[in-house]
Amino acid sequence: MERPLTQHITFPPLGLRQYEAVGGYQAVRKAVRHMEPKDVTALVKEANMRGRGGAGFSTGMKWSFVPMDVPGPKYLVANADEMEPGTFKDRWLLEGNPHQLIEGMIVSAYAIQATESFVFLRWAYKQAAVEIRKAIAEAYDAGYLGKNILGTDYSLEMHLHTGVGRYMCGEETALLNSLEGKRATPRAKPPFPQVSGLFGRPTIVNNVETLSYIPHIVNHGVAWFQSLSRTADGGTKIYGVSGRVNKPGAWELPMGVTMRELIEEHAGGMQNGYRFRGVLPGGASTDFLVEEHMDVQMDFTGVAAAGSRLGTGTMVVLDDRTCPVGFVHNLEHFFSQESCGFCTPCREGLPWTEKLLWAIEQGKGREEDLALLASHATLLGPGNTFCALAPGAMEPLQSALKYFKEDFEQHIKHKKCPYHD
Repeated sequence: MERPLTQHITFPPLGLRQYEAVGGYQAVRKAVRHMEPKDVTALVKEANMRGRGGAGFSTGMKWSFVPMDVPGPKYLVANADEMEPGTFKDRWLLEGNPHQLIEGMIVSAYAIQATESFVFLRWAYKQAAVEIRKAIAEAYDAGYLGKNILGTDYSLEMHLHTGVGRYMCGEETALLNSLEGKRATPRAKPPFPQVSGLFGRPTIVNNVETLSYIPHIVNHGVAWFQSLSRTADGGTKIYGVSGRVNKPGAWELPMGVTMRELIEEHAGGMQNGYRFRGVLPGGASTDFLVEEHMDVQMDFTGVAAAGSRLGTGTMVVLDDRTCPVGFVHNLEHFFSQESCGFCTPCREGLPWTEKLLWAIEQGKGREEDLALLASHATLLGPGNTFCALAPGAMEPLQSALKYFKEDFEQHIKHKKCPYHD
C-alpha cells in the first residue's frame, strides 16, 4: 500500500539534497516550467482533492475562486495552527518532512499566482518551527523560492509566522486577522478570502496535510490519486486514535478505512479492563459515534451519513470507565475559554453551558437541566453564531445527550458522579 504523505518522514527530517534524491521538488520543476497555472488548478480539481483540515471542501474549486485577472499581490497561507483537542496529524508532517509542505506551497502558490506565502504555525510546535525555518532557508538557497524560481518568470517569497496560541486562529479569517497583527476574530463572509483576504487581497488558506499532497498529485496524476482510496474521496488520509487503546498514534491509510479497522487493528483495540463506549471521529468538535457505527467508512460521505463529521480524521475514544458528563464538560471548558467573544451566543452561551455541565457532574444538576442543555445545543448550532466555533462545540454535547443520556440522569438522580466514589 502506498503512503505518499509519510513515506519519507524521518526524525530529524530529510535535508534538501536528501529530499531531492527521493524525488523532491520535481513537482515544482514540472509545474513552473511545463504547466500553466490554470492547468495545475484543473488537475487538483479533477482529482477531487478535498481539504484535510476539517471542512472537506474541494481544494481545486477553492483555488478557482481566486480572480486571476486582478492586478496586484495574491497570498497563500498554510494553516498550521493545529489546536483541536485530539488532533496531532499535521505535527507529524511539519516535523518529519517540512520540504514536502514547502514544495506543496510553491506549487499551490503558482496555481493562484501568489507572490507571497506564509506558514501560520501553532506557537507550541517549537521543533516544527526549527525544521520549517531551516527548510525554507534551504529552498531559497537552491532557487526554489525567491526571484525567478528555476529561471522562470515566477517569483515567490515565503515566511514562517508563529501564532500566539488561540484555537480561534485556526478559523481562516481569524487567522488572517492575526497575521495582520489584529485581534483574532472571524470576518463576515462574503467577501471570502479568495477574493478579499490578507490585507484585502485574494488569499488562499489551506491545511498542512492538504498542501503536502499537492506535489504528489502533480507528479502522478488523477487516476493514481483516485486509486489510493476505497471510496470516491480520493487519496490516502492521516488518521489518528487517542484514548484508552493499546497503541494510540497516527497512520496514513486509504481514504474510507473503517472505524473498526482503525481502533481494533491499527490502534490495537481497547486496553485490558476498558470497554469501548463511543468515539469522536474527527477531533473534539464532532459528534459521538458508538458501537453500531464501527463499520462506517471513514470518509466525508460515510461519517456524515452516520451523523457526524470526518473532521480531521483523528479519533478520540471514550471508554466505559470515563464519565461522559465529565468528558464533555472538559471539552466545553476548552471551547468556552477559546471563544473569541465576538458574538453573544458564543461568548455567553458556552460558559453557561460549561457551568451547567459542571453542576451536573458535581451532583447539583436538576431534571430540567437536560432540556436546557438540549435547547442550547440548538441555539448555539449552525446559523446562530458568527463562525463555526460554537456549533462545533455543540456537536459532542448534543450527541452525548443522545447516546449517554442515562449517565446524565444518574448524576441528577443520585446527586453525584457515578464514576467516582
